[in-house]
Amino acid sequence: MDKSYLQVNNLHYSISGQTILHDISFSLAQGDILVIIGPNGSGKTTLLKLILGVIKPDKGTVLINNKNVKMALGKIAYVPQKFEFDRNIPITVKEFIALEKCGKKEHGARFINNALAQVGMADKEDKKLGVLSGGEFQRLMIARALLHEKELLIFDEPAAGIDLQGEATIYSLISQINQEKGTTCLIVSHELSVVSRFAKQVLCLNKSVVCFGPPQSAITPEVLQNLYGTEAGLYNHHE
Repeated sequence: MDKSYLQVNNLHYSISGQTILHDISFSLAQGDILVIIGPNGSGKTTLLKLILGVIKPDKGTVLINNKNVKMALGKIAYVPQKFEFDRNIPITVKEFIALEKCGKKEHGARFINNALAQVGMADKEDKKLGVLSGGEFQRLMIARALLHEKELLIFDEPAAGIDLQGEATIYSLISQINQEKGTTCLIVSHELSVVSRFAKQVLCLNKSVVCFGPPQSAITPEVLQNLYGTEAGLYNHHE
């Protein structure tokens, strides 16, 4: 039996005869951090939707811990790039996260407090949602995902629209969660620096798999040329 936690096998997806993804295959071990990179229109968000079961592939399968997506959804948490809401709604941080139910009676105030503490938001539980900064709100969304103690966390551009300091905080937080809990993490990002600093595996995507593996060996100048059509460098991120 394959010991891979996430297995993506020969995925194909098209819309109105236009190929969006072609023959996508890769696997991810439990506890890994995978960063998916690629240019705009390369199929990154579509791949996330297929893994989450939001859409169905034309061909191929997604297995999570050797189960199909429908059976494994209870083990997955998703942190979107954007979460639209009316900033005038007078709801606090703690009230917002308390809306998230997971069906476990023991998941009460203590678990909410623990989740907020893990993301450095314990002192902001009474703060109104509408006055949070972009970085604070993303940390809250991660706390919301942590509330369920999921095995797989999926992040779609988690630091989009956040300043450099906030970006470093978000990715450091994801890395910390991965190290402390052994949670498998899948991140879509446009930042090559994130790959060099946080990824254990990298998937380079441009409608098909351009490269997959440890960043140090998978990403070459030729791969970056193929992905972005221009020279780019993979550099170490410095705080």
